[in-house]
Parts: sequence; C-alpha cells; structure tokens
Amino acid sequence: MQDDDLTPEEARRDHWDMMRFLAGNAALGAALGLIVAGLLLWLDVGGIGRLLDHSNDAPVVALMLGLPLALIFAAAVTASAVMLMPYRKKKARRD
Repeated sequence: MQDDDLTPEEARRDHWDMMRFLAGNAALGAALGLIVAGLLLWLDVGGIGRLLDHSNDAPVVALMLGLPLALIFAAAVTASAVMLMPYRKKKARRD
C-alpha cells in the first residue's frame, strides 16, 4: 500500500469532510451575495432602491437582484476554497 492510499473508511470520511468544507464556503458566499444585494438596495446605489419602492412587483425585482448575486458569490467563494483546500497539510499530518 502506498503512502497516499486511504482505507475505504478514511476515504469516505475525507470525502464528507471536503463536502462539508465546500458547502460551508458556498453558504458563506451566498450569504455575502445577499448582503451585497441588500446593501445595494439600502444604499440606493444608482437609484435602484427608490425604483424598487415604486415597483408593483418589488419582491420579484429583489429576487432578480439577490439570487444571481448570491449564486455568483457562492461560486466564487467555493472556487477559491477549492484552490485553497488543505491536501498537503492533511497528507503531512498522516506521515
């Protein structure tokens, strides 16, 4: 057995640890995107908050602003988390 081989149980645990790590980062990114959308409306950047106040479909417009921002931020934070995953640290710890 090579040094970097894992038992099936270790591989399963490692898989779930990575999934939790990525899900947590995606949730953090989505929350950050929703916060940015809320700040855009609250600070009335470009008059968007005022326009939303006078809209007949304000919740739909807020969702059309908030959901794409949440998805973009979630994807960006998750992508950066993938690049920073601690593979080498984990391997060094096992040795």
